[in-house]
Amino acid sequence: MATEITPGKAYGFFTDTSVCIGCKACEVACKTWNELPGNEPGFLDGFDNTGQLDAQNWRHVEFIDRVPDQTMTAGQGKAWLMMSDVCKHCTHASCLEVCPTNAIIRTEFDSVFIQPDVCNGCRDCIAACPYGVIEMSEKTGVAQKCTLCYDRLQGGMEPACAKACPTQSIQFGPVIELREKAQQRLDQLHSQGVKEAQLYGHDDSVYGGLNAFFLLMDEPEAYRLPNKANAVLPSRNNARGYLATLVTAVAGVVGGLIALRRRREPVAAPADGPTPVESGAGRAGED
Repeated sequence: MATEITPGKAYGFFTDTSVCIGCKACEVACKTWNELPGNEPGFLDGFDNTGQLDAQNWRHVEFIDRVPDQTMTAGQGKAWLMMSDVCKHCTHASCLEVCPTNAIIRTEFDSVFIQPDVCNGCRDCIAACPYGVIEMSEKTGVAQKCTLCYDRLQGGMEPACAKACPTQSIQFGPVIELREKAQQRLDQLHSQGVKEAQLYGHDDSVYGGLNAFFLLMDEPEAYRLPNKANAVLPSRNNARGYLATLVTAVAGVVGGLIALRRRREPVAAPADGPTPVESGAGRAGED
C-alpha cells in the first residue's frame, strides 16, 4: 500500500539490517533516479565496490566481515553484517547549523536538503557532518548528499531506494509510524533470542533523533557509527557550550573595563626635590 505523503509531517527511513541481503538495488535505484554517474569502478575490500558515501554515492551498502579467519565450526555462528547506509537527516543537523549561506534547509517533510543554487562550495558542512555523508561534486562544485528524494516526495512518490528494496530492509513513511514498526521488530527479534539486535537513532539520544534510523545486529561501532556517548553536537552548539561562551564574553568585557579605567587614572605627581637625572646634570655642571 502506497504511503500518503503530506507536507508538514516528518518522513524518513527505517532500515532493518537484519533482512538486508546486500543486493545493492537501493544504490542502483538512487543513481538512476538522481542521474548520478558514479565513480570509476574499482576492486575494493570484499564485495564493497562503492567504498563510502560521497557526491556520487548517496546510498552505500556496507559489507562487514565478522567471521574469524580460523574457525572451529562454520563461522562460529557469526554472519556478515550488511547495511544500506544513507544521510541520517538528523534533528540536530550540524551541517545545517554551520552553513554560512543557508543553502542547507529543513524541508516541509523534515528532511535536510542542500539547495545547489545557494551553496557556495565552502565545505563547512563536510567538516561538520559526523557521518561523512556530504562531499563536493567535481562537476558542479557544490556539496551533494541524499535528498530523501525531495522531488519525488513533492510528487507524492516514495524515495526510489525504498521502492526498489526487495526485502523491505529500507522502509519509508512518517517517522512516528516507523518508530512503532521498529520497536515491534526489535521485540520480535528479542523474543526469538536475538539479543544483540538494537535500535540506533530512533530516539533523541543520537543528535536529537535521526529521521533515517536503523535496527543494528551489533554495536554501532561495528558499523562505524558514533555511539550515544559520542553522538553529540560540538560544544559550541549545545547549552554547555553557550554557557562557556557567555562566561568568556563577560570576563572579557570586565577585563576591558578594568584596563580602560586604569588608563584614565591620573598619573601621580613626582616628589619634591631634583630627580636623579637633574642631580647628575647639576654635578656635571659644577665640575
